[in-house]
Amino acid sequence: MTQAPKQDGYAAEYRRSLEDPEGFWLDAARAIDWAVAPARALDDSRAPLYRWFPDGRLNTCHNALDRHVDAGRGEQLALVYDSPVTGRTSAFTYRELRDEVALFAGVLAGLGVTEGDRVVIYMPMIPEAVVAMLACARIGAVHSVVFGGFAAHELAVRVDDARPKVVIAASCGIEPTRVVPYKPLLDDALALAEHQPEHCVIRQRPQCVADMSGRDLDWDQAMATAAPVGCRPVAATDPLYILYTSGTTGRPKGVVRDNGGHAVALRWSLENVYDTHPGEVFWAASDVGWVVGHSYIVYAPLLTGCTTVLYEGKPVGTPDAGALWRVIAEHRVTALFTAPTAIRAVKKEDPRGALLHAHDIGSLRHLFLAGERLDTETYRWATDLLGVPVVDNWWQTETGWPIVANPMGLEPHPLKAGSPTVPMPGYDVRILDATGREAPPGADGAVAIRLPLPPGTLLTVWQDDARYVRSYLSAHSGYYLTGDGGRKDEDGYVYVMGRIDDVINVAGHRLSTGAMEEVLAAHPDVAECAVIGVTDPLKGQVPRGLVVLKAGLDRDPRDIATELVAAVRERIGPVAALRRVDVVAALPKTRSGKILRRTMRDIADGRDPELPSTIDDPAVIEALRPVLRDDVQGVLRK
Repeated sequence: MTQAPKQDGYAAEYRRSLEDPEGFWLDAARAIDWAVAPARALDDSRAPLYRWFPDGRLNTCHNALDRHVDAGRGEQLALVYDSPVTGRTSAFTYRELRDEVALFAGVLAGLGVTEGDRVVIYMPMIPEAVVAMLACARIGAVHSVVFGGFAAHELAVRVDDARPKVVIAASCGIEPTRVVPYKPLLDDALALAEHQPEHCVIRQRPQCVADMSGRDLDWDQAMATAAPVGCRPVAATDPLYILYTSGTTGRPKGVVRDNGGHAVALRWSLENVYDTHPGEVFWAASDVGWVVGHSYIVYAPLLTGCTTVLYEGKPVGTPDAGALWRVIAEHRVTALFTAPTAIRAVKKEDPRGALLHAHDIGSLRHLFLAGERLDTETYRWATDLLGVPVVDNWWQTETGWPIVANPMGLEPHPLKAGSPTVPMPGYDVRILDATGREAPPGADGAVAIRLPLPPGTLLTVWQDDARYVRSYLSAHSGYYLTGDGGRKDEDGYVYVMGRIDDVINVAGHRLSTGAMEEVLAAHPDVAECAVIGVTDPLKGQVPRGLVVLKAGLDRDPRDIATELVAAVRERIGPVAALRRVDVVAALPKTRSGKILRRTMRDIADGRDPELPSTIDDPAVIEALRPVLRDDVQGVLRK
């Protein structure tokens, strides 16, 4: 077994974060400007509803913008906007971005928005989305970003839950092959919603100019008559934003993030986890509608004094599979953070990485991947192609920053394929068996975090503490249950194998579909894959594989499927019972890139599930229905 070297820097920091959280996090808080500096770190008086820095006051926007200008760095680039779908690029210095944000904060203040009021933001990846978020933070309002283009019903239920005073939207979003009008979706959503905002501020885009009605205000006209406003300090425990978890049905689940703990944790993480420092360029190729966009497009880079890249495009198709490398080269990106599915998409279209050679990516030090389990083949492909560390990290919407990662800026660890490495400070990660006892090294179990969670994680569910406790804290007393299964090895490295409900029971044997996916993904002809468990009258469940092949292959898909079945039998054993692999054109995903395994499983089991609100392309599911619903049992018994 590979032994991790003694990591005095990491080991000491991690140990201190658990044994002396007061000292550790008060020290980290010194990197933040406070209106009133906290004398206490943890407030456990209402456990398990913990709060951080209860006596501190600050303003997040001041920390993201004004303090850098005040320190003489106002001419440094803060935000670079790169939009291949419109052919536009633009950039804002810290001074320019501060001035735009201060002016739009004046727009909101003029509309009566004040501390604690909610503002829903329904926008594509344009600079105004970032301006709107920071303007809310500037005046102490609570923003709730809803992914641009969400269906009207899903937007309506979020409006009813957050009850915003103002909604901010754009007239449209732009996809590689179409323009998506947002204003009709917003109008339909507000027709469905019980709560009615007082105003809607619309950023008109020339690709689709929206019709305006009585409560609608034009962004540009509102900015032309507004007066800038300054930063309003708030309590560290006051909410900064609400972010609704994807795929919810019924009443949505709004994750609440605070101001103080959030600023401290994200500031700490960018330098210590992502090894990115003031003045460098950080690019999170995500969307502001997701938690990665909140944490690592907007807040962490700006809190740190970096340049952040806002990219309105795709990893492939805008215009080709060299898009990531172009952006890195043109903007001298130091670190790229994206999802494994983005790299798999590039690998599928350009399996030999030929498009990389046209671009000088010498500025790139690291590729960070999160959002879905990083399979070994994707890790190796990217490592070989780029020649830089490819670093997995694992976290959730609820946590807001990495639970498990390789602390590249604190003390890098040897990389182990399949593991996002070790727990970050403040996260006391345990593997629990079915009885709630800690599992030994190498044994699978439920990944849980001993309370309290560190700063920057969710405070509660919006206006529903009982739901927060019921959803996350009730399975094992004293623990936050992540919902993922995994294990630790003898070196303390954590392996996350996917959602607990992705473990299937085959004739009494509990098997990880993630382990089978590792085998399928290792085949040289496979671009991406999924394994689901489907109901079987004899064995309870049987696994079924679906794979997408790399572009340009000249092989019979049936031969590849046969090889894949044999590989699983060889690597995992006959007990795996994987006897069917289907080659398909595409796998259904959310807009953030997560494969919809549960939806596919439900269809294969004969159910007709409601499609998640976050689905990227419903046509992919429709194309798969006949594949998923044919006579699986008959095939298995032949």
